[in-house]
Amino acid sequence: MLKKTMLAVALALSVIAAGAGRNAWAQNSGASKAAADDEEKAPGAYRVDFLISELEDGKKINTRQYSMNLKSPDGNEIKTGTRVPVEVKQGEVQYLDVGTNISCRLKDRADMASLGNSVALNVRAELSNFADRDPLAQGSHPAIRQMKIEASTIASVGKPVVLGSADDPNSKRQFQLEVTVTRLR
Repeated sequence: MLKKTMLAVALALSVIAAGAGRNAWAQNSGASKAAADDEEKAPGAYRVDFLISELEDGKKINTRQYSMNLKSPDGNEIKTGTRVPVEVKQGEVQYLDVGTNISCRLKDRADMASLGNSVALNVRAELSNFADRDPLAQGSHPAIRQMKIEASTIASVGKPVVLGSADDPNSKRQFQLEVTVTRLR
């Protein structure tokens, strides 16, 4: 009798454990399916290379390169520069950010599905630096040169595209922002 009771309890526990395992497998399978669905909705992984060229009379005189890896549609940002103290009133100082800020975001995969070997991007680039000073200028406040380019574009993977260019109103210089997208997987 004791053996039959032990056997019945063992059998019942086996059935319960098997059911729990099946539920856990179903939950894990559902989680895996949800993760696969999320992966399918998310854009692929890309490296985005930015090239900022400074030209004078059509000749490149300076080039700066920046890169970032992107996967999520939230995007990434590169920020490099210097905080410059400027006295605005006697004893009151404010700081100016001088340098380069670039942010880039991929469009949603649904928007990109029909693009084939191209990627839809939103890019914002802000550049600032010290302008050439006029030797006759009075005061100690620095003159800052700024440029901002915001662009939405479709870039072919592996091919550079110029997103924008801007002339410096104080010289014969021009700035160009070029982007190249490379698929990582």
